[in-house]
Amino acid sequence: MLTINRFCLLLSQRGYATGASTFRAADIIIKKTESGSSKPDPDKLVFGASFADHMLTIKHTTANGWEKPVIEPLRDLAIHPAAKVLHYAAELFEGMKAYRGYDGKIRLFRPDLNMKRMLNTAERSVLPTFDGNELLECIKKLVQVDADWVPRSKSSTLYIRPTLIGTEPQLGVAASSESLLFVITGPVGPYYPTGFKPVSLLADTVHCRAFPGGMGAYKAGSNYGPTIYVNKMAQAQGCQQVLWLYGEKRYVTEVGTMNVFMCLKNKKGGVEIVTPPLDGLILPGVTRQSILDLGRTWKDITVSERSITMDELLEAQQNNSLLEMFGSGTAAIVCPIERIVYEGKSYDLATMNKGAPLTNRFHDEIVDIQFGRKPSKWTVDVI
Repeated sequence: MLTINRFCLLLSQRGYATGASTFRAADIIIKKTESGSSKPDPDKLVFGASFADHMLTIKHTTANGWEKPVIEPLRDLAIHPAAKVLHYAAELFEGMKAYRGYDGKIRLFRPDLNMKRMLNTAERSVLPTFDGNELLECIKKLVQVDADWVPRSKSSTLYIRPTLIGTEPQLGVAASSESLLFVITGPVGPYYPTGFKPVSLLADTVHCRAFPGGMGAYKAGSNYGPTIYVNKMAQAQGCQQVLWLYGEKRYVTEVGTMNVFMCLKNKKGGVEIVTPPLDGLILPGVTRQSILDLGRTWKDITVSERSITMDELLEAQQNNSLLEMFGSGTAAIVCPIERIVYEGKSYDLATMNKGAPLTNRFHDEIVDIQFGRKPSKWTVDVI
C-alpha cells in the first residue's frame, strides 16, 4: 500500500495544466438550440434527473489529437456497439457544481482540484490527457450558455458532469485510439431526498470497494457500479449507505460514495477531526480537502489524516469519545451519521445528541463560500 506521503507527493507533482497536446477554449464552436426545454421547479428537483439544454463535446483520436470543442444542443450519443467503454469500462468522470450566489453571480468551487483529479484518472486509465485550464474555460462557457438553468435557490445548484470515454470500435483489451470528452449539466436539489438528516450505515465485512494498487483513488465509473449490489444489501437492513472496510483489521475507508470523518474527544479533552489518509484506497475528494483546509485554520480543533479500525471506532463509540461522524462529497457536502449496523448489531452514535455542531459548522462555512456570502480564493466566477 502507498504511504500517505508518497501518494500525496505523486498527486502534487501532477498539476491540472499538462504539456500534452490539447484543445483550446478559444477555438470553441457554439451551436445554440432554437427551442429550449422547460425548467423544473427548483424546490422539487430530483438529483440527476433533469438536464440543461446544451452539452460540450470534444473528440480525440491517437492519429490526429484533439478536435475543436463544440457546445451543442443536448443529444443522444451515437457510438459503435464494440466501443471499448461498453466492454472494458474505459471511462472516467467528475462531479462539480455551479452556484448562483446571493449577489446573482454564478461561481464554481475549487474546480482546479476537479481538473487535477480528472487528469490523474485519465492517465491511470490510458485515456487522452489535456490542459485542465482549457477544459475549465470550456465548462465556464457551457455554463454561460445555459446560465438560466442555474437555480435561483439556496438549496439547489447546477450539477456539472465532465466525462471521458474510450469509443474505439475494437474488441481488444487495449488503450482506445478514439475517445470522447463530453460535459452535461443539470439542476439538482439535495442528494438525499431527506435533505440534511442523519443516515444509517451497514459496515460491510465481506465486500471490498478498493484495494492497494487498484482504482480506489481515481474517479472511474468502474469503482461505482459494483457498489450498487452492496448498497441494496444495506437498504434491506434499514440503512441508507455502506461503511466500506478494508483488510483483516477492518480499516474504515469511505461511506457509500463519500469520504468519511470522525470527530473524537482526545485524552486531553480536546476535539480531533480524523479522516483516513490518501493511501491509494481513498478518493481525494474536493469537499474532503476543503474540510481539512478549513479545520486547520480553526484553533479549537485538531485535524488528523490517519487510519482507524472498526474496533477503534466502536471503542470510541462505547466510551463516549466519538462525538460526531459524517460523510463528505460534492453532491451532499456533508451528511451526518447516526447509526452503524455491524456484524448483526446496531450501534447508535452520538452525532445528533447535540445537533451535530461540527458537521453543521463545516457545512455552513463551505456553503457560505460556494454561494458568495464569504469571499474566498476557492471560488471562480463564471458570470
